[in-house]
Amino acid sequence: MSVWRDVVGQEPALAILQRAVAHPDAMTHAWLFTGPPGSGRSVAARAFAGALLCPTGGCGSCRECRTAVDGTHADVDIVATEGLSIKVDQARELVQLAARRPSVGRWRMIIIEDADRLTDHSGNGLLKAIEEPGTRTIWVLCAPSVEDVLITVRSRSRQVRLRTPPIDAVAALLVERDGVDPAMAQYAARAAQSHVGLARRLARDEGARIRRRQVVTMPTRIRGVGDAVGAAADLMAIADEEKEGALAERSASERERLLATLGADPAARTQPPHIRSQLVGLEKEQKARATRLTRDVIDRTLTDLLSVYRDALVVATRAPVAVVNEDTMDTLTGLARAFSPVGLLQAMEAIGVARERIAANVPPLLALEAMAVSLRLPR
Repeated sequence: MSVWRDVVGQEPALAILQRAVAHPDAMTHAWLFTGPPGSGRSVAARAFAGALLCPTGGCGSCRECRTAVDGTHADVDIVATEGLSIKVDQARELVQLAARRPSVGRWRMIIIEDADRLTDHSGNGLLKAIEEPGTRTIWVLCAPSVEDVLITVRSRSRQVRLRTPPIDAVAALLVERDGVDPAMAQYAARAAQSHVGLARRLARDEGARIRRRQVVTMPTRIRGVGDAVGAAADLMAIADEEKEGALAERSASERERLLATLGADPAARTQPPHIRSQLVGLEKEQKARATRLTRDVIDRTLTDLLSVYRDALVVATRAPVAVVNEDTMDTLTGLARAFSPVGLLQAMEAIGVARERIAANVPPLLALEAMAVSLRLPR
């Protein structure tokens, strides 16, 4: 077994990283991993850390490899923000961390999984530390594209581009690593459009498969303005359901742990002022986490919706490419008959506009309603 096992379909990038592991004297102090969602940026970053810390260059089974990939190694620090941005205070802590020598290994690895969420202030706060880190410190920044990272940060980093892995490679990983049935693995890999994490979830969670089917069969039901408003509400409900399922139990346990740490009585009707201030801070963090998760879920949902219109365009033009949603051919055929190719492209553009608006802090329901009105079936 190799530490690179989960980095699928990335042979060109792996060649660069494995060469860097084999020649540590030529190591670059800052790396920028870019690639589309699901390409495995953070997986590659953790595997890179494991290979650098492993005595044999990435065996995948030793303690260094396992703890680096898990994010529990003493010399591997992973920043995976659950908020909307990486704050200045976090950046300052990382600057101090970068100046320290490794505790037990050859390198200190600092991995920022969402470097695109660095603000101007927090990004600029990291510049000097990225440009001149400690002699044994390596930065690994991850982002969807080079353009998503501050130009001052990316100009100081060596870029490694990851690509969307092949469907067959993702399916093979699900079978080998997770024991998924081959037919289900193939379906999940295709439906997730090669997004490894989403494919794993679709393969193992029937609820996720049901919610996705609700989304991909929705377009044929949008006939009027009322249907459009209802479809937008349904999309919002799907996102809220997934958010509540993911966060409700976690938020409650975090509150209990905080009260226990502060020695407070969780059954008390009111808390002392110093405890209330701590609870308010926790609630703000949880609210930011919920907002980001809602946006992420909606964006994934809109990606699924976009794939339907893309597939319908493939059917309408008889393009020699595979469709993503081959299990819903009736829906695809219906859309291909109802819309002209130009109309399908306009529908895809409307979905893209909705994604941009939500990313720009437009209330999600308003953006979804405007989009859904544009997706009405022609009379």
